[in-house]
Amino acid sequence: MKKIHTRAKKKLRLGTHTQHKARLFGWGRKKGAKTFKTEESANTYAKENSITNFELKKVKRNKKFQIVELNE
Repeated sequence: MKKIHTRAKKKLRLGTHTQHKARLFGWGRKKGAKTFKTEESANTYAKENSITNFELKKVKRNKKFQIVELNE
């Protein structure tokens, strides 16, 4: 992991003698939903992971697809 420069720490009002990696680099942050470039890749992922009841949702300005599981 690269060292954070003191000027950058002062700008963010952080202590200068600690690393603050968890706060600055998002450790422990919730990951976003998995997206796919094509419908075929989303369908193959669902088949491999035995997801049967799902629907594809267009995300990222209609350039990617996300699997949304339906609870019925």
